Amino acid sequence: MSNFTISVFNNKIFFQIIKEIKLFSKFRIKHYEDLDLCTQDAEKGNQVVVFFDNSLNKSKTNNFPSIIVTESSKLINKSFGILQEQLKMPFSILDFKKKIISLIAKNEFKKNSLIRLSGYIIDKNERKIKKNNLELQLSEKEVNFLILFSKNKDPINRNLVLKNVWKYSEDSETHTVETHIHRLRKKILDKFGDNDFIKNNNMGYYI
Repeated sequence: MSNFTISVFNNKIFFQIIKEIKLFSKFRIKHYEDLDLCTQDAEKGNQVVVFFDNSLNKSKTNNFPSIIVTESSKLINKSFGILQEQLKMPFSILDFKKKIISLIAKNEFKKNSLIRLSGYIIDKNERKIKKNNLELQLSEKEVNFLILFSKNKDPINRNLVLKNVWKYSEDSETHTVETHIHRLRKKILDKFGDNDFIKNNNMGYYI
């Protein structure tokens, strides 16, 4: 937790309060008045941003951990993602810390679910492949297939795919691999316009 930052947007009093509380001594505490700078820093990782009601007209739901502190009993945004929490005033400072710890755990879980592969991001939990603000839903087998590519620098042959993804023996007479590669190539082409996603040579398939 010591490498995590609690960033308070546009509320200097709250920033000064938590900076002086021993409960948060293991965190770095920062204050922002520039929303763009706050967002840019948060998107680089390892930050939980605290927003207040009076800053909500400028903020939006983001992909970084954040807490919305509000006087209202109603949800500010019903489309909150896994990395957003809401806290109603008045609140216990212990409840606030619990929210922080929960968001850090969720953020770590999400980060560990992401795999980078040839310019794409594979989200194991959501079963999606993403690139340039586009995303495509994948099947469980397709995700496992792409994970296999991420673990092997050299081309992978049909038998390795059968054994690790479909749990078939090397002697199995099946066109499962070829059929799934054909379908996945078409899906990638249709969504991302990439006609060269999965290549092959005499050693096997590679990305």
